[in-house]
Amino acid sequence: MRYAFLVAWREYAENARTKGFWIGIFLLPMILFLSGYVPMLLERKGRPTRHFVLADQSGQFEKTIEGALEKRHQRRVLDALRDYAKKHAQPQDPAAARSTAGKRDALEELGEPGPDAVDRFIRRGGREFYLREIESRLKPGAPKFEEPKRQLQRVPVPADLRSGSDLSVLAQALKPYLRGEKKIDADGHPAGLFAAILIPADVERQIVRPGLPGPSTNSSPGGIEYWSSNLADDNLRDEVREAINAEVRRREYVTRGMDLALIAQVEGTRVPFANLNPKKEEGQEKVSGTDVLRQWAPVAFVYLLWIAIFSIMQMLLNNVIEEKSNRIIEVLLSSVTPGELMMGKLAGIAAVGLTMVGAWVLSLIGILAWKAGAQSEVAGQLYSVVRTSNLLPAFVIYFFFGYLMYAALILALGSVCNTLKEAQNYMGMITMIMTVPLLTMMFIPKDPNGTLATALSWVPLYTPFIMMNRAAADPPLFDLVGTMVLLIGTAVGALWMAGKIFRIGVLRAGQPPKLVELVRWLRRKE
Repeated sequence: MRYAFLVAWREYAENARTKGFWIGIFLLPMILFLSGYVPMLLERKGRPTRHFVLADQSGQFEKTIEGALEKRHQRRVLDALRDYAKKHAQPQDPAAARSTAGKRDALEELGEPGPDAVDRFIRRGGREFYLREIESRLKPGAPKFEEPKRQLQRVPVPADLRSGSDLSVLAQALKPYLRGEKKIDADGHPAGLFAAILIPADVERQIVRPGLPGPSTNSSPGGIEYWSSNLADDNLRDEVREAINAEVRRREYVTRGMDLALIAQVEGTRVPFANLNPKKEEGQEKVSGTDVLRQWAPVAFVYLLWIAIFSIMQMLLNNVIEEKSNRIIEVLLSSVTPGELMMGKLAGIAAVGLTMVGAWVLSLIGILAWKAGAQSEVAGQLYSVVRTSNLLPAFVIYFFFGYLMYAALILALGSVCNTLKEAQNYMGMITMIMTVPLLTMMFIPKDPNGTLATALSWVPLYTPFIMMNRAAADPPLFDLVGTMVLLIGTAVGALWMAGKIFRIGVLRAGQPPKLVELVRWLRRKE
């Protein structure tokens, strides 16, 4: 056993001194951090302003479109102001809170959600009003609030194209601008034209009214024309379409003699809908965002488990093949037995893997704890899930036994192959087997105790991944205990078979043995 420990320490020390080990430790936490931070940063600062032209020959929808886009911008200002207040505002003094009992604080009012939050924000005076109200509550040295830049900005139609009255002619003239061949003037600076919105004079006759005669189709596209070469970004198109359709319906109500206030009141009528969980204690049954995240959190751990096992398998395979091809194994076997060498490699690479996985998990918890609280509600919920659930212990258990099972296969595979090229042919089959948990990991949380999830749980090669995915759904005790016993038995059996194959194959040269020969090795007595 002493020699097996020495081999394990040698394997750990050799891998810990490599650049790849440290890159692997720091790379995943960096990816986790950047994957959460960079998209938000790009959305706020990296997304360019989209310039568009609007030609409304009907004169009916120009103000509607501009009002909708202004409301959209104010929604972004409100969100930015909420984040600013959460980061830089001080909590209210208890004495001051008691003196203002019954009155809504500006910060509380600012954070109130709801469909009319933006309208309420605009009515109260927008950013100027709330910045003035919370100024006394800001922390010393708080930075100045920066309003988000406008993502959608209207620019005038080029002067040389305004004289034309035919929208088809205007559309053809705007094509070079839309294709990027020409630049349009945006507040004195040349800019690319993102889109053109062309509204014909007879747009009223193009309106589709169910139950009434359909519109005439004199023009080919018909109705309002939206021109853009960027088909992926549909924010402007959707915003304009929803604003115009809402205005058309409002006018229909007026035309048919309906009371707009009464219609708004009816449309706002609703039945409260409570989402409750029967597994929670009495009085605490209401489902929160944390509860939803807890149901889906195992998916992230399944993916992390898959990456950890797969990367360590590759490390173990490369190690065995390299030492065998360089005849280092022959030198080692002059001092230790094949069993001690195999167990030492298994333990050493396992320690390397546990170090990497431990660093990843601690980094994940650290990032969530850093981002939790006022800065990010979702990060706070995720941190609460990781801290209070059984996901971390389950991850450690399934990683350990899953690693032993797959590592035994890799040790056996590496011992009978002489080059990485030979091993990759077999490794491809193992990789295909391991893709099944990835294909099902988004489906399992929706039906964690269903037929597919239960059946795959009893397949030992999939047990670590599927049971990890079911961890938040309280699987039946029979499945929990039974699959664990099966997994442990399979891992022990795989190690026994790997030991038999490793003892003979590690010193074997030439072509890899066939399946019949491997069976004879397993049946051979010591």
